Amino acid sequence: MGFLDGKVAVVTGGNRGIGRGIVEGLSREGATVALTARQADAAGKAAREIGGNTLGFACDVRSHEQVQRLFRDVERAAGGVDVLVNNAGIGIFAPVAELDPEDWRAVIETNLNGVFYCCHEAIPLMKKRGGGYIFNLSSLAGKNPFVNGGAYNASKFGLNGFSEALMMEVRYDGIRVSYLMPGSVATEFGSGSQRKTGWALTPEDVAEVVLDLLRSPARALYSRVEMRPSQPPRKG
Repeated sequence: MGFLDGKVAVVTGGNRGIGRGIVEGLSREGATVALTARQADAAGKAAREIGGNTLGFACDVRSHEQVQRLFRDVERAAGGVDVLVNNAGIGIFAPVAELDPEDWRAVIETNLNGVFYCCHEAIPLMKKRGGGYIFNLSSLAGKNPFVNGGAYNASKFGLNGFSEALMMEVRYDGIRVSYLMPGSVATEFGSGSQRKTGWALTPEDVAEVVLDLLRSPARALYSRVEMRPSQPPRKG
C-alpha cells in the first residue's frame, strides 16, 4: 500500500530516462500510471517491465489529436486523471543560422506545444475529481541560455512562463502546478561522461522530488524547483 493508492497519473515520455524513473516511483506508491512513448511497442514494453498498475500508450505529444485520444483512453481505462507529468522533450543544438527550421519546429512543438495540449486535456478531468497536480519538466536551460541552445532555451524559457501562468489560473480549482528545473541528469539525453562519472543527478533523484511534492500538504505550493548536482566537476 502506498500514499498514491487510487490515484491515476499520466507521464509523457515515460518509457525511459527521467520519465521512467518517475513512473517507477509513482507505481511503487500505488498509483495507476499511464506512460507514453511515440511507439506503441516501446510504451508496452516499458509498462510490462515496470509492472504494477502501469499502462502503456502510444502518443506523439506534438499531435493534439493523439493527445486528445490519449486522455480519452486513460479516462476510459482508469477513470480519470489526478497527476500529469509533462516529461516528453527533445533537444537539438546548433547555431541559429545553421539550425534547420524543421528542427526548430520539432523542439518547440514537443517541449512547449505538447505541454499545452496535455494540460488542455487533463485539466477538465482533474476538475471532475476535485483537483490534481501538474508537473512540467523544464531545465536550468530555462533560465541560463547557452551558445547553440536557441531552440532548446526558447522552449524551456517558454515552458517556465507557461507554468507560472497556469499555476495562477488553476490554483483555486484545487490543481497545483510545479515546474522542475534539473541540471545535468544521467540519461541518454546527457553525455556519456555524465553517466560514467557518477556526479550527475539520476532519474530517481528527480522522481523523489515529484513524490515529495505530492506528499506535501495541499495548502503548500512549490511552484518552481531547481535541482543541481551537489559536486559537479570543478571548472578551471
